[in-house]
Amino acid sequence: MISFLDLKGLNAQYKAELIESCTRVIDSGWYVQGNECKEFDKEFAQYCGTKYAIGVANGLDALILILRAYKELGFMKDGDEVIVPSNTYIASILAISQNNLVPILVEPDINTYLIDPSKIEEKITPKTKAILPVHLYGQLAEMKAINAIAKKHHLLVIEDAAQAHGSQFLENEKAGNLSHAACFSFYPGKNLGALGDGGAVVTNDAELTKIIQSLRNYGSEAKYQNEFIGVNSRLDELQAAFLNVKLPKLDAENSIRKSIAKRYLTEIKNNKITLPFWDL
Repeated sequence: MISFLDLKGLNAQYKAELIESCTRVIDSGWYVQGNECKEFDKEFAQYCGTKYAIGVANGLDALILILRAYKELGFMKDGDEVIVPSNTYIASILAISQNNLVPILVEPDINTYLIDPSKIEEKITPKTKAILPVHLYGQLAEMKAINAIAKKHHLLVIEDAAQAHGSQFLENEKAGNLSHAACFSFYPGKNLGALGDGGAVVTNDAELTKIIQSLRNYGSEAKYQNEFIGVNSRLDELQAAFLNVKLPKLDAENSIRKSIAKRYLTEIKNNKITLPFWDL
């Protein structure tokens, strides 16, 4: 049997580099929020084309903290509504509900199974404060249409890019840099996977970045000074080291996935199987 996703084999090709990075962390004596985390934040922001990246404990926390930070900034309050695709993973809904916000479900386009922009405006009410498109199945949501709707109604746009690392429309239109802020997950099965949990927020907003950096660290920017009721959600130094090994290889790994997908699309002939829609 051929595994659909062989994580052991995938990571084996980088084993020597992963062991070297692990040893480097052990020998450094600094295990939380050290140089590996700083380096990854810098490199991942550069990769996404954003000004900032903030490593956090996992993808769910990344999305929770974005919404929480926008509440702290006064963009939304308890009971406000966030538009989200109805067929998303539970994490998107949990992030909304855990912030005492209300998820408003919008059905997908039947071809792509991504949120259908033509169905968004009918769900907008005076309580709507954000649209949360989710990139799924190797494709990006229709961000130009979504951003146009958001601009018309003065709404935030927050990308759930948890499984869209490296996806792009054009060279300067990459997942994570198509909205006000975006969340990523580095769960081992993701395109860019750690060897454990991890996540990140990316944005071009300096004020949002500052608040999320504080919220993820007990609400503290300076030691023993706690401005917010924060949480402990920091990207692990060891996982950051592993991600620093794998990030430069992401585009090559994505190319392999594209080749496999192309083979599926061209060689599966069974008319009982509905193949993914791809607008070339």
